[in-house]
Amino acid sequence: MSLDVALRHAFGAFRLDVAFSAPAGVTALFGRSGAGKTTIVNAVAGLLRPAEGRVVVDGATLLDTARKISTPRHHRRIGYVFQEGRLFPHLSVRQNLAFGGWFVPRGEPRPDFDHVVDLLGVEPLLDRRPGRLSGGEKQRVAIGRALLAAPRLLLMDEPLASLDEARKAEILPYLEKLRDETTVPILYVSHSIPEVARIATTVVALSNGRVERAGPAAEVLSDPSAYPFLGRDEAGAVIEARVLRHDHDGLAELAISGGRLVLPGIVAAPGAMVRVRIRARDVVLATEAPRGVSALNILPVVVAEIGPGDGPIVDLAVCCGTDRILTQVTRRSLVALDLAPGRACFAILKSVAVGQRDGAAGAGAIEPGATPPAPPALRSLA
Repeated sequence: MSLDVALRHAFGAFRLDVAFSAPAGVTALFGRSGAGKTTIVNAVAGLLRPAEGRVVVDGATLLDTARKISTPRHHRRIGYVFQEGRLFPHLSVRQNLAFGGWFVPRGEPRPDFDHVVDLLGVEPLLDRRPGRLSGGEKQRVAIGRALLAAPRLLLMDEPLASLDEARKAEILPYLEKLRDETTVPILYVSHSIPEVARIATTVVALSNGRVERAGPAAEVLSDPSAYPFLGRDEAGAVIEARVLRHDHDGLAELAISGGRLVLPGIVAAPGAMVRVRIRARDVVLATEAPRGVSALNILPVVVAEIGPGDGPIVDLAVCCGTDRILTQVTRRSLVALDLAPGRACFAILKSVAVGQRDGAAGAGAIEPGATPPAPPALRSLA
């Protein structure tokens, strides 16, 4: 499955001019308010007719203004999940889910109802009305209803924005299962880097109606030059890790391409792959191997890139094996330590301060069909 989008449109002084392609998986549209995220998904859904545009989903052309092609919105076979579940209050969860089946074209195979129910963990909710559901439960039902319509593409416009942290933690493991266990491509709108780092396979970073960066999530989120658009406060890298073992003291050992990490709060079984998000502000560099420190994670790295700008804080990317880790240092430290591309040094990461808001289960950390664990399986280092 693939997605190709090219759009041009104007709202007063705002100009949207974007083009991107994405493979199967979750493509996250990331950017601050007003960047053009919702305009893009509305154009893809057929809720907005752009001045110029082309939208192709898995080879099916839904929009091509140059060729005067514009598939009506009700024939595009796109599932749209909004910030609020928008369930029918007078229907049970079972009936809300079944409503999606009315939109499957005649002769097309229908998604398996029981599989979708199991995928999203809503079997205990089937006889309830929406008024008796939590916010996270409502969103899971809304996603299930969209899936049961057999969509070509699933659009999610900040589906977690109205949820508190506890409800977000409840639903995120199901979004990971949706990414890993279905073939439906997902276009996901968010302004939360922890959210994007956890579930996205592709990131399209937007600013003022333009695409500033686009590519695999790990590459975009580990690019120091992307953070003028992503936001420096949330700068960080996403790396894949394999769980090696769990120790008796509650810590787990994980293998990454350039060494090993020791972390608390990992519930994934040995052998499972997880994503680890390491925030730039939680990484300290040293030009000599430190001794007598409490930090358990000290990794040999090589400076790969120094970010742009001339302010007092500098963004750096360092290579650890095949992975890139971001860090931030003062310009004074940059000069004092003689940090430059190619310089070998050590990255020091603390294990004990785990950021709950960045917690996430990693790809493959949840057994197919199993109930997502709590606490989450992947957390950022702090």
